[in-house]
Amino acid sequence: MKLIRKNVDKTGDGSVVLVPEDPEDMWHAYNLIAEGDQVRSSTIRKVQNESSTGSSSSSRVRTTLTISVETIDFDTQAQVLRLKGRNIEENQFVKMGAYHTIDLEVNRAFTLTKPEWDSIALERIEMACDVTQNADVAAVIMQDGLAHVCLITSSMTLVRSKIDVAIPRKRKGYVQQHEKGLNKFYEAVMQGIMRHVNFDVVKCVLIASPGFVKDQFYEYMFQQAVKTDNKVLIDNKSKFMLVHSSSGFKHSLKEVLQDPAVIAKMSDTKAAGEVKALETFYTTLQLEPAKAFYGKKHVCKAADAQAIETLLISDNLFRCQDLATRKEYVQLVESVRDSGGEVKIFSSMHVSGE
Repeated sequence: MKLIRKNVDKTGDGSVVLVPEDPEDMWHAYNLIAEGDQVRSSTIRKVQNESSTGSSSSSRVRTTLTISVETIDFDTQAQVLRLKGRNIEENQFVKMGAYHTIDLEVNRAFTLTKPEWDSIALERIEMACDVTQNADVAAVIMQDGLAHVCLITSSMTLVRSKIDVAIPRKRKGYVQQHEKGLNKFYEAVMQGIMRHVNFDVVKCVLIASPGFVKDQFYEYMFQQAVKTDNKVLIDNKSKFMLVHSSSGFKHSLKEVLQDPAVIAKMSDTKAAGEVKALETFYTTLQLEPAKAFYGKKHVCKAADAQAIETLLISDNLFRCQDLATRKEYVQLVESVRDSGGEVKIFSSMHVSGE
């Protein structure tokens, strides 16, 4: 999703202009648009024309309409979002108050105006527009002296950093120079990983190289992590995976991603965290029922007591038609975050959210 313009004031009133770039963005739009919102977009309208002789003909014209949304229909198979509502702006083809259905299209901008933008809606825009939020796989493709740190999303691969370090050759009596150069290179790659890989989002980090470069780098990185007490790397050690590639250039990533072991590790990485949280909840419910609560009433009481460590909530609840009910859930999420708790919003389109 591309954010063209954002005009939201401190009171939460305002509009945003967005361009969906792939079918997955339609899902984000479905979660953003609520009944009562205003949507302005280009659409096709069938218009009846009457000639001076009394004969009538119909033609289809492309026009730009602004509607007040009354019905939202999301076709999950075709990934099409249909918005039905009344026209609220004067138009030469459509009368004020006339009903029209807008089909949101990929690569066509639309303007969304809400009476109040809450933190969940703004967070959804941030998540949809920030590619690094969707990149739950990172890859380091390397060979001696050259490395590329990449982030992989469902639709693209982004090279975040290219590291090129000259390493002196091994010569008789000059082995130390070679080792110094190698350590300098490994340190630069390690800093590149720390700077560009967000471990809160990334579920899998691939380290690929020809020969034993990957193994030597992996060993160096975790020796340094233990020495410097780097908690981020030590806590996420299980996310690293060593694989073979033919070179340290970006094009080698294609062969890496076709490796069956990599496909198995990467499959469903996005929902792996949610599934794990759900498993933890069920286990706690069985072994320590006093520490796990479900149902709105009990969860709200726990939130009032600031006793929630992890809140599991479905995005279905933020699509409710009653604005007051939506506000309640938004306040619940904000209060849990304010008291230092973690919030996992489950997608109702995934098995973990069902």
